[in-house]
Amino acid sequence: MFSLLYGFYEYIFRKDEFHVLILGVDKAGKTNVLERLKTIFTQSIGLDPGKILPTVGLNVGRIEAHKNNIVFWDLGGQSGLRSIWDKYYSEAHAIVYVVDAANRSRFEESKVALDRMLEHRELTGAPLLIMANKQDLDGAATSQEVGQAFSIERVEGRQFKVLPVSAYTGQGLKEGVEWLVETVRRSHRAIRLRVRSAR
Repeated sequence: MFSLLYGFYEYIFRKDEFHVLILGVDKAGKTNVLERLKTIFTQSIGLDPGKILPTVGLNVGRIEAHKNNIVFWDLGGQSGLRSIWDKYYSEAHAIVYVVDAANRSRFEESKVALDRMLEHRELTGAPLLIMANKQDLDGAATSQEVGQAFSIERVEGRQFKVLPVSAYTGQGLKEGVEWLVETVRRSHRAIRLRVRSAR
């Protein structure tokens, strides 16, 4: 009887846990996004943007949002580190791809990295949120301009959204997490990963 009640309790109060990759080329603001998310959704204060160094390897952040636990994996974006991204694809429920919208000269490099990532079979069906970051800076490309520069309309087989954000001010980050949670909950990929982890 106890196991039946415990199982019911677990079913009612259990929080799903989603793993989300934060990717993009170096200096796009990935770690700033992660630290601002921690500030917005947890009781702790994230690192000051002026004290954040380029990521070498991996940063992990955990938040609770919309009755779900989200674990963010922020991976280094230097060209030499992009080769390790694929080691994390199979466990990811979704991808946040951060673009420095104020640095148009790196759009092509960033687009090539995004295209290479999207071609990987381990990410089939993973929802994609492109964050057009640094909207607080003058001359930053709009989310529409970023979408056009990255030919986002050609993305097939996954839900996607391009969102204007500022990791510095927090603009758009709550909306982005809300979209992620709702989209991942409905995705076939989340169901497949849940079944695989239960084995």
